[in-house]
Amino acid sequence: METVVSGIRSTGKLHLGNYFGALSNFVKMQDEYNCYFFIADLHSLTTHPTPQDLKHTVRNVVVEYLAAGIDPEKSTIYVQSDVPEVAELYLYMNMNAYLGELERSTSFKDKIRSNPNNVNAGLLTYPVLMACDILIHHGTKVPVGKDQEQHLEMTRTFANRFNHLYNVDYFKEAFAFSYSDKLVKVPGLSGQGKMGKSNGEADCIYLSDKPEVIRKKIMRAVSDSGPTEPNQAKPESIQNLFDLMKVVSSDDTISHFEELYNKCEIRYGDFKKQLAEDMVIATEPVRSRIEAIEQDDAYIQKVLRLGAEKAEASARKTIKEVRKIIGLKRLY
Repeated sequence: METVVSGIRSTGKLHLGNYFGALSNFVKMQDEYNCYFFIADLHSLTTHPTPQDLKHTVRNVVVEYLAAGIDPEKSTIYVQSDVPEVAELYLYMNMNAYLGELERSTSFKDKIRSNPNNVNAGLLTYPVLMACDILIHHGTKVPVGKDQEQHLEMTRTFANRFNHLYNVDYFKEAFAFSYSDKLVKVPGLSGQGKMGKSNGEADCIYLSDKPEVIRKKIMRAVSDSGPTEPNQAKPESIQNLFDLMKVVSSDDTISHFEELYNKCEIRYGDFKKQLAEDMVIATEPVRSRIEAIEQDDAYIQKVLRLGAEKAEASARKTIKEVRKIIGLKRLY
């Protein structure tokens, strides 16, 4: 059975884009593949979170993984730092990563441009740690979007370089994987493309948001004064709202508001109220599960202990074999 590996950085709460995108795929994958889903707390250290915030955000992601339908009996759910072998492999693979290729990483360029006062070594070697997350479990399928394809290319480079350097056929190549050729794109509320925390809190509908919070965010979403000509092309901010409606509303509802827009009769207040109510209904099942699971500390701890044991067993085997290949052996 092929192995799927994927992680979500521990930066807080998961949003609707995560749920209808990556998480919906994760739930399907766990019935067909050997799946490792982790919370990437080591990655988050590049931004220097406080210990209190880090603990809180890791717990949030675990709860929301479970609420979204990931089954700890079928999949391995674990916290990245609970498996120290990941950091050990990271050290070894850094010896085979070169400055020039790391500096060319798109994510590194973006990070130093947006945070020029925090250009740390962790940011530079971020692709190496991402590669180790996959290689430690010999993952071959990685559910990511096109924006992560460069990281997967680098993962294949590091794996093949290790194999060539030590004249072995040990690490496999990993490739992007999805059940659909076209991933679900969930737009944000800011009118700036897909939903994401980088555009601010107001851009996201979080899985844990209460109904009144969802309604308030939707009503404040970017819109305009309305169309002035029949069948007028929609500006991006309005198209985003219609695309969001396609995710949560019925076909009849979408057709109704499309017709009103094309006839220049749409009232955005009514449109947003409908979108908000449909959003509340669509998120109710997972929100209820979040509220129940987050109260059950014993269950959360049980899940994480089980996940750590399974992930570490896999990782220990890899590290033992890697150390042997490299020639790191005790002489006593």
